[in-house]
Amino acid sequence: MRRLREGRWRLLTLLVVLTGGCDLPGKPREADRPVPADQVRGFDALYGARCAGCHGADGQLGPAPPLNDPVFLAIVPDAELRHVIAEGRAVTDAQRSPMPGFARDRGGPLTGEQVQVLAEGIKKRWGPAASGEAPPQYLSPAGTKSGNRDEGARVFARACAGCHGGQGQGGEHGGRPVGAINKPAFLALISDKALRRTAITGRPDLGMPAYDGTAGRPADFRPLTSAQIDDLVALLVSWRRRGPDDDQ
Repeated sequence: MRRLREGRWRLLTLLVVLTGGCDLPGKPREADRPVPADQVRGFDALYGARCAGCHGADGQLGPAPPLNDPVFLAIVPDAELRHVIAEGRAVTDAQRSPMPGFARDRGGPLTGEQVQVLAEGIKKRWGPAASGEAPPQYLSPAGTKSGNRDEGARVFARACAGCHGGQGQGGEHGGRPVGAINKPAFLALISDKALRRTAITGRPDLGMPAYDGTAGRPADFRPLTSAQIDDLVALLVSWRRRGPDDDQ
């Protein structure tokens, strides 16, 4: 009789639990189910998994140029940002930089919608610069001639040599070492577009001034123009091909 009463109480307890809508112990909840990788839509999750390792957790202080940079976000067209995320960067037609393409048709893991989430989220999260004097264009104006390396050497002497050394061999600024930019390994891994972008935006996370910054530059320094950026890139590209010693 006692066992019968205990059995009834257990049955009654179970019915109360079931009718009360509580989950059985160990039953997985729908919210706990893992989301398939191609269905992730959150910017934080996508950026943390695909971008933070190179560009930094907050878009800066990574080995790659910062994305948390208002000058960059002011000059980069939306279509170009999507393109770089989807296609990656190439130094030449035959040689790719360490920036991979994340789109599936490039062998990457992301859908077109996820690429769009990243492109829109980067600008929304870190925002473009406030309106004011427009910086040089991110891409060289269509139809213009390429830069002149001899003019680029003069631009380099005024805008870059104070920190990077007269031949790009490296130096220091404010007691801190500044890396060499004449090394073939470095120039072989960075595209012309990335060189132009860095000349415009600098590396604010590493103390490198932008096109209009004055740190390490002459007192009468004036902001670099788009044409001067072209010339500077032409000089660096020539170093990629044959090195700075040939300029002497």
